[in-house]
Amino acid sequence: MYIRKLTRQVILDYGKAEVRTMSGMLRGVISDGTYIFRGVRYAQAQRFHMPAPPAPWEGVKEAITYGNACPELFTCVPHDQYTVPHYFTVQSEDCQFLNIWTQNIEKGVKRPVMVWFHGGGMMTGSGVEHYAYDGEELSKFGDVVVVTLNHRLNVLGFLDLSAYGEEYRYSGNAGTADLVTALAWIKENIEAFGGDPEKVMIFGQSGGGGKVMTMLQSPRAAGLFHRACLQSGGMRPGNDMTKELSGKLAAYVLEYLNIVPEQVRELESVYYDELARAADYAAGRLSREDGRPVMFGPVKDNDFYFGNPFDNGFIRETKSVPVLCGSVFGEFMNNFASPVGTGSKNSWTEEYKKELLNEEYGEKTEEIINAFQKAYPDKNMADILFLDVDMRRNAAAFAGLRAGFTDAGVYNFQFNLESPFNGGTVSWHNAEIPYVFHNAEYLEPSFIPGITPKLQDIMSRAWVNFAENGDPNGCGVPQWTPFGGEKTSTMIFDRECRMGEDHDLELLRLCPSRKVDFSKLMGSKK
Repeated sequence: MYIRKLTRQVILDYGKAEVRTMSGMLRGVISDGTYIFRGVRYAQAQRFHMPAPPAPWEGVKEAITYGNACPELFTCVPHDQYTVPHYFTVQSEDCQFLNIWTQNIEKGVKRPVMVWFHGGGMMTGSGVEHYAYDGEELSKFGDVVVVTLNHRLNVLGFLDLSAYGEEYRYSGNAGTADLVTALAWIKENIEAFGGDPEKVMIFGQSGGGGKVMTMLQSPRAAGLFHRACLQSGGMRPGNDMTKELSGKLAAYVLEYLNIVPEQVRELESVYYDELARAADYAAGRLSREDGRPVMFGPVKDNDFYFGNPFDNGFIRETKSVPVLCGSVFGEFMNNFASPVGTGSKNSWTEEYKKELLNEEYGEKTEEIINAFQKAYPDKNMADILFLDVDMRRNAAAFAGLRAGFTDAGVYNFQFNLESPFNGGTVSWHNAEIPYVFHNAEYLEPSFIPGITPKLQDIMSRAWVNFAENGDPNGCGVPQWTPFGGEKTSTMIFDRECRMGEDHDLELLRLCPSRKVDFSKLMGSKK
């Protein structure tokens, strides 16, 4: 289905698709009335150094192809390649590029701006990696300006060399600095694309949610965005990359490469594949020493990043920012990514369901079944096995923490729609993205006749409303009660949308945490 969209004729009208930025003129394309600018440079940087504004140019620069993505320590074809189709683009350390979709580039027009941070942890991905990230339909549906972007990741974005000289003071947050610089570029230039620099929403999923949380905790980003949305990421307590941990990582990288501290500048010219091997070694060694998985990510430096709010509280600079946050029912526990039992879950007998549930929950089984049926009366009892309790618990806790900090408004959601794929598959990690971007009809596993058009209208509208007003309500969105007070209010997106008021508190109390073997979810290397 998506192929039809990708092959649709794109009309080039050079005279009408030109805009002037602070650095020079750009020429994009027009697709069915949508102005699209791809591969727009927002910064440039040397390895491990802070980004600088793009150099000005003469004449008109083409913005018709996507820019480079950051190199990855590994590039895998994920387990969910069918359910979430991926687009793999050229990789290069020169990766500070963004993409813009807008309906109008006339002067004086100011529309809300929705800036997407891609997933992939802080390790992989790009602003165009998933076909669902395409911003054309969302821009058209909501009459908004949509922006996606690439930035430095993994060892390139988060190797803390500050112990080896002032010039590397912020190298542990080079990737974070890229995000801040991109938002600064948007503030300076987005009016030329029909956007309102005073109505900028940042939103992201998985690792992208983590990036949104980082911006909420970065004084450097204060004033560059005005709403924030975290989807299935960035809401987990603890596990900050401290200066102590980041210092050890850097030392192990140098050790692997046989580079003494006095010669640290040699790192700037090490071939990336070798640097990646050193980074993999360092992360593995530190994980074994620390007793938990350690990956490259923002360093708590009390400058670019003040650390996880569960441990450090929210910073006052972003107190006025309303927040929308939530998760999906299955996440990584869904029955496609983490198979349980034999055959399709919707074909199981009641006896077989009970057998599997007893194996998982023992003497708590009946109590958990009762709590689940109260929380989700329309769900299959077998779905208890595929509920991601941890992500749901973290999202509710984050919403509560934020609501106790600000009265700007906090809105919590849960995406619970089951796909008919594979005999019935609970919502998976990424499943809500096509609905937010109004692209669900282009992705076959996401499309349910009679359900998808209505639900994606509701979800896209809620996100657009939030970008416009800091409040998802209005224009056909079911009444969405803010989180806080005496009840945990959660909008449940499903075949029928409804508010859940303390709907799953007992279930969350009863259900133990469950671990996912992510190594089984990575798929095969490209």
